[in-house]
Amino acid sequence: MNSKNIPKNKNVKTIIYFILRFLVIICMIIQFSKGNYENAILCILTLVLFMIPTIIDKKLNIKLPSTLEIIILLFIFSAEILGEINEYYLKFENWDTLLHTLNGFLMGAIGFAMIDILNSNNKIHISLSPIFVILVAFCFSMTIGVIWEFFEFGMDYLFLTDMQKDTIISNITSTLLNEENFNQPKTINFESVVINSKPWVGYIDIGLYDTMKDLFVNFIGALIFSITGLFYIKDKTHLLKRFLPTKKL
Repeated sequence: MNSKNIPKNKNVKTIIYFILRFLVIICMIIQFSKGNYENAILCILTLVLFMIPTIIDKKLNIKLPSTLEIIILLFIFSAEILGEINEYYLKFENWDTLLHTLNGFLMGAIGFAMIDILNSNNKIHISLSPIFVILVAFCFSMTIGVIWEFFEFGMDYLFLTDMQKDTIISNITSTLLNEENFNQPKTINFESVVINSKPWVGYIDIGLYDTMKDLFVNFIGALIFSITGLFYIKDKTHLLKRFLPTKKL
């Protein structure tokens, strides 16, 4: 990256950082005034999460590119403030999908960076093939995605939240529906569903479709990074450099 662009990128990062902090503080004040204390605590948590790039920079001695920092800040703001408090997850059908796809890409970048840092460390005499580095980055991204789905299920099961959004389906296929007890699935279409004496248009899948969709788009994000990561390994000046953390000299 051209050194002349570094101060400019830092200025943009600083401006975005303060704008987002200001918006979160305003949101926190509004939530407190309305008595929505859970949302207010979520705002405080968001301000804490905004400090992650600084902690990584100072405590772990790892430099985050300004582009990556900006994306991380916008990701946190989009997930917590817009998604949860302003209910973008409900207002915009693909909001959650977009964030999970981006998460797959970012986690791939972090997994790639960890291996790339070791691969270029003169004190650790190892040389890993590009395919192995990409495979580790891909698997790291998918592992983080799975752990996050575990977290969502745990919150829903233990604290009765609804992080795994449900989907209404019109039919179901299962061997349990086979009246002859054969190991052959049978499909039943729902003509009517009644829950607590109230009619529904279909059956609730209890978050299965949402979970699989999240993992699939995480897979897409990780795959996109893996493909572009191969080009970066061959050409260190590749645009992908703006997304990769590096060890400070």
